[in-house]
Amino acid sequence: MLTVIVKEPQMAGEVRGKMVEGAALLLAKQGLQATSFSEVLKATGAPRGSIYHHFPEGKDQLVDAALELVAGRMLAGLGELDGRGAVEITRYVIGAWRFVLDRSRLRAGCAVLAVTVAADSEPLLDRAAAIFRAWRARLTELYAAAGVEPAAAARFATSVIAATEGAVVLCRAERSLEPLELVGEELLERAAGL
Repeated sequence: MLTVIVKEPQMAGEVRGKMVEGAALLLAKQGLQATSFSEVLKATGAPRGSIYHHFPEGKDQLVDAALELVAGRMLAGLGELDGRGAVEITRYVIGAWRFVLDRSRLRAGCAVLAVTVAADSEPLLDRAAAIFRAWRARLTELYAAAGVEPAAAARFATSVIAATEGAVVLCRAERSLEPLELVGEELLERAAGL
């Protein structure tokens, strides 16, 4: 008896989502230049025709969608921290980066940072800047709601983003979680004193 396995056709949104997810991961692991359509197709198994269907404006459109995904995930996580204290908020951000580094075996970092350091496209740089501003603004709101004076909340939110992003870069270069652990200890100590 001959058995034929018929795959359900993927919904268009599923293919697009898979490609965006793949691009976000490739950006985090390989950077902007190495995140080509070919690499995204290879990583996701999406059909070649889906490139032109879902991203007719080219690579920047795909990268923008990947940045939107990454930004939304961080903001969603921060959205669960309403009413928490400064230490817990800070611990969450440190933990989010520890998760990325652990899961990728120290091979992935921040897709937004990857675009920031490599893009020559003004719209992509503007998008990355808007994401960092949104993360800082949300952290500032959370710290202020936790009782931190607004100007101090804004300074500390910026320090948390800058320090953790830098620590992730060091972790990847040194192939060790130690930089994030050290930065994390410092940030948590400062958070406790706010």
